[in-house]
Formats: sequence, C-alpha cells, structure tokens
Amino acid sequence: MEQVTLSAQTRAAIGTSASRRLRRQGLVPATVYGKHGEPKSITINGRELYSALHTDAGRNALITVEIEGDEKVLAVAREVQRHPVRGEITHLDLIQISLDVAIAAEVALEFVGTPLGVREDGGFVEMLSTIVNISALPTAIPSSIVVNIEDMATGDTLKVSDLPAVEGVEYTDDVDHPLVTVLLPRAEEEEPVAALLLDEEGVPIEVPEEGAEGEAGEEPAEE
Repeated sequence: MEQVTLSAQTRAAIGTSASRRLRRQGLVPATVYGKHGEPKSITINGRELYSALHTDAGRNALITVEIEGDEKVLAVAREVQRHPVRGEITHLDLIQISLDVAIAAEVALEFVGTPLGVREDGGFVEMLSTIVNISALPTAIPSSIVVNIEDMATGDTLKVSDLPAVEGVEYTDDVDHPLVTVLLPRAEEEEPVAALLLDEEGVPIEVPEEGAEGEAGEEPAEE
C-alpha cells in the first residue's frame, strides 16, 4: 500500500470566510479525527495533497501527517469535498488508524475480458457498480480488484458473492448486490403503419374514426 508524508499546520480560524482565505493561499482546510482525542483542525498544501491522493492507492493511501513538525499521525483520507465546477479539493477529513486494526475502505473493481454473451450473441455489458466496500488491515487494502467476466453468458449477473477471494480482505457489501450483467440489445420498435382503404382507381378512402356515426363516405342521417 502506498505511503506518503504530508506537512500540516494547525489552524485556529474556522468557518467559510477563513476557509476561503486559506484556499486562496493554496492551502486546504482539513480535520484529523483521532482514536480517542478531540478532532484537530489543520491546513495542508493543496498541491502536495493532490499528489498524495492520486497515487495508485487513491483515497486509501496511508498518509503520515506531520503537524507543526512535531506530532505525527498515521491516517487515511475520508469525506473528500471538491469544488462542484473546478474539481479541486476544498476540504477533507483524515481518520487516524493503526496498522494492526482493520478499517473500512472502498476499492475499485477492474473488469477484464469480453463476455461470452457479447462474443456469441451480440449482447452488451451493463456496469451496475464499479466499486466494492471491504474491511482489511491498512497495509492489505488492494489498489483495485481484477474480475474476469469472459465466461458470462447473456442474462448472467455477477454479484458480490462471485468476486474473487483476496487474502486479508473481507467484502462487506450484501452478497447479492449486483455488479455487472450481460444483456441483449432491445429490438427497435417499428412505427405502426395505418391501414388504407382504396377505391377501384387506387385512391385512398377516408375512414372515419372508430365510433363515428354513419358509413364511410356518407353523411349522418338526419332525424
């Protein structure tokens, strides 16, 4: 598992205005939640944080946070908030961990192979979920889980219970939770073609709507 070190400073000022000022300086406000102590408000360099969270481990990277150069905390990132337009990190929570205690994590699923139903029936693959929740020791969390789907026939659905066993990893999602399925394309519905009545010369005859009085081509009889 990827391990990185980030320098951090404590921050006294909190609130929206203070956070905006920090972000203008290239700093990201964050909160470290300890095992037993009070949460600590800190700031982290935005560029360094971006690099730390964009390794192969992603958000599951083990981060040693050096606060003011004295205190060191081993943590993982959780609840990463981003700007809705620019995508930059605006705030995050860091959870202190121990290497000998299992933690919850989300891991990406990497589906490989072309399913049988695609090769032989012209079907297509529908991805229902590309992540799975697990529990594992911090050092045992995989960067991704590879799943071979080449044997899936048309109509098959792969569930959490079908995922490969990974040493030290426990899947915590419902075993029946669907992840991927193979389907046939829907047949395109043809537009209905109206039936026409033709006279002897091949000219269409106007047909009154169902329920209209009188015969075709005749005026309703007067009382």
